[in-house]
Amino acid sequence: MQHPLPESRPSDAKAVVRSKAFSPASSLCEPDADPVRSNVWPFCPRYGAAYVCTLGAAACAANEVVPRSIPYTMCSVCEGLRLRWFVPNGTNPGGRGLFLHPAAAKEPMPLTFAGCQERKEVKTMNTLVIVLIAAVCLFGAYMLYGRWLANKWGIDPSAKTPAVVHEDGRDYVPTDGWTVFAHQFSSIAGAGPVTGAIQAAAFGWLPVLLWVLLGGIFFGAVTDFGALYASVKNDGKSMGMLIEKYIGKTGRKLFLLFCWLFCGIVIAAFADMVAGTFNAYGADGALVEAAQTNGAAGMVSIMFMVFAVVFGLLQKNLHFTGWKENVISIVFIVLSFVVGANFPIILGKAAWSYITFVYIFFAAVLPMWLLKQPRDHMTTFMFVAMIVGAVLGLIVNHPVMNLPVFTGFTNAKLGTMFPILFVTVACGAVSGFHSLVSSGTSSKTVTNEKDMLKVGYGAMVLESLLAVIALCVAGASAAADGTPADGTPFQVFSRGVASFFVGFGLDQHFASVFMTMCVSALALTSLDAVARIGRMSFQELFSVDDMEHAEGWRKLLCNVYFSTFLTLAFGFLLTKIGYANIWPLFGSANQLLSALVLATLCVFLKVTGRSNKMIFPPLVIMLCVTFTALVQRLIAMVKAISNAAAVTIPAGETTWGAVFIANGLQLILAVLLIVLGLNIVFHSFKAYKNAEHNSEAKV
Repeated sequence: MQHPLPESRPSDAKAVVRSKAFSPASSLCEPDADPVRSNVWPFCPRYGAAYVCTLGAAACAANEVVPRSIPYTMCSVCEGLRLRWFVPNGTNPGGRGLFLHPAAAKEPMPLTFAGCQERKEVKTMNTLVIVLIAAVCLFGAYMLYGRWLANKWGIDPSAKTPAVVHEDGRDYVPTDGWTVFAHQFSSIAGAGPVTGAIQAAAFGWLPVLLWVLLGGIFFGAVTDFGALYASVKNDGKSMGMLIEKYIGKTGRKLFLLFCWLFCGIVIAAFADMVAGTFNAYGADGALVEAAQTNGAAGMVSIMFMVFAVVFGLLQKNLHFTGWKENVISIVFIVLSFVVGANFPIILGKAAWSYITFVYIFFAAVLPMWLLKQPRDHMTTFMFVAMIVGAVLGLIVNHPVMNLPVFTGFTNAKLGTMFPILFVTVACGAVSGFHSLVSSGTSSKTVTNEKDMLKVGYGAMVLESLLAVIALCVAGASAAADGTPADGTPFQVFSRGVASFFVGFGLDQHFASVFMTMCVSALALTSLDAVARIGRMSFQELFSVDDMEHAEGWRKLLCNVYFSTFLTLAFGFLLTKIGYANIWPLFGSANQLLSALVLATLCVFLKVTGRSNKMIFPPLVIMLCVTFTALVQRLIAMVKAISNAAAVTIPAGETTWGAVFIANGLQLILAVLLIVLGLNIVFHSFKAYKNAEHNSEAKV
């Protein structure tokens, strides 16, 4: 069999001769018929080089590792692949493979596998296989476990939902089931599944995959569906009001304060991401290479907001449904990209931060039908195109997973696998924020109870699939030696999927703009939801039953616009911490919130006579994970402040104010979250112990 030589192979290179007594390393390796390279065995036709062993550990120390895109022979002495062309003088000018150790180049070398006691064949995993395994597991869980939960708890398709009973045109709006699903998915599928999965891959792709699947099926989807179910069965009450009903007023106040603090953290983390994504300038003040792409994506995002309002008005007055509604969405998406591509806005991060906060202010106060729902509907088409493009790219290219399978239980940058892996993956497996969306907005728009399964459980398992896809794209983008691709998780994912679109024939600039818009939309759709939820939590925190005769200060704090302003002001202050610094705190608070929701669901299911045994395992595990993570974060912040106090800060580098913003605020928040969390858990277990089984007629 004839194989072409690599272009970089030097003309005087001699193929390494190896005894034919050994079998080939894999099916990719076979004898070579070229007379120049005779007796080379095993031979890799992909790289035109032979697998050989070097002189041992000392020789290997000077070598670099070859790209591992194929199965290879591992030497137990050298502990590495030696795929190279032998060049007598010990050099390898531009050749694919490794440098021969100088000590081995002084005299001819009888190259056999002498000294190697055994060979290990290491195979890389195809990313397409990973995605298919995940898709089968998640779809099977939806069809089996999700339906089992629905049957166990009880679904009544003939019951009137809160959206129908309390329709007010603002929050309670009867909506088609798939539109509610689009709202739920686009709201919860924020930056978490992409950022979390890629960051956590520092522990290896296998632990991340296992946690995303197990967490998504048995933790996250159960929490989301349970929160939606409990809210719909209780007149669309938010999680705070549910806690007041089943745990007590004190528990409700503590939970609402916890939620408000958490919403501020989410707003800070995601707003900083969006502003950084559209930013056209580098740290030195010069335009970055992707300035036009970022500016175009920013303009597309603005046009999305404008067309969403137009779309909402058309829907309100003309009542478009079905294919007509979908066509209008697609037309507005195309128009947004046309305008954005031709009229990019070149602004810095600070300017984009202000624009982002102005948008989420309006998203929090305007009626759902006017801005948020139509924008979510349009965004869902983009998400579908992004996911389909990523999957097709993995199918067509079927790249290998270059990230390591497992790197160990401790990572120098992140810390210990327990609990950091779980809180870093965050939304891709389980998220307390999702329950706020389920009970805060989606429960008020579900028209039929039979839609709750696909909205609550279905949207979560789809988000878990998105996390797996992000992990595979990052794995395909990594260097063959396992080194992760440069850039933020958003940038890695965006570039990876954009390269797939380019491979399908799309223009490079358009593909880059599209993916930049998609990843920013992931954060924006969560931002407008969490801003509304934060505003509602703040209002509920100070509201009383008789607001008409309440004190003036209480009316002011419960005012829609004032409460929204305070919520966003708190979030804006936290943006000074920076996305990278606040993410661990976000992950910990997010998972703790899910544990508190699960505790509430335990009480709800008990008093209504429904089975709650499936709730206890995720509840206990999440409590252990989150409190451990928060305590670790608290200790880290104390050490950071102590270290800063022990040294003299160089003039012009930073200030004590900056140190306080970066670490002091996190320390305060960590303490508050721990104290609030412990109090809520105490009241929850006290309420559960005192609650009588089936004491409340099934609602």
